Amino acid sequence: MPRVEIYSTLFCGYCARAKSLLEAKGIDYIEIDVMADTEKRTEMIHRTGGRRTVPQIFVDSRHVGGWEELYALERQGKLDGLLEGAAR
Repeated sequence: MPRVEIYSTLFCGYCARAKSLLEAKGIDYIEIDVMADTEKRTEMIHRTGGRRTVPQIFVDSRHVGGWEELYALERQGKLDGLLEGAAR
């Protein structure tokens, strides 16, 4: 089963959209709040190759990107294949 991780902050609309899309698909994910945790934010920046915005989404340690990239995969019909096996 793929492991889905989302680096996010509490008041991020794009984070909420990404989580809502995954929840609508019945996907479990691990949320990593980087709002006040500088160690986790540094980890996110390192894992993404320098990206500082949230959300940053990973599936099985593969960096998918942010909300726009996640939604693009959905529009292209590729998201379900990527998430196959991650459903509850």
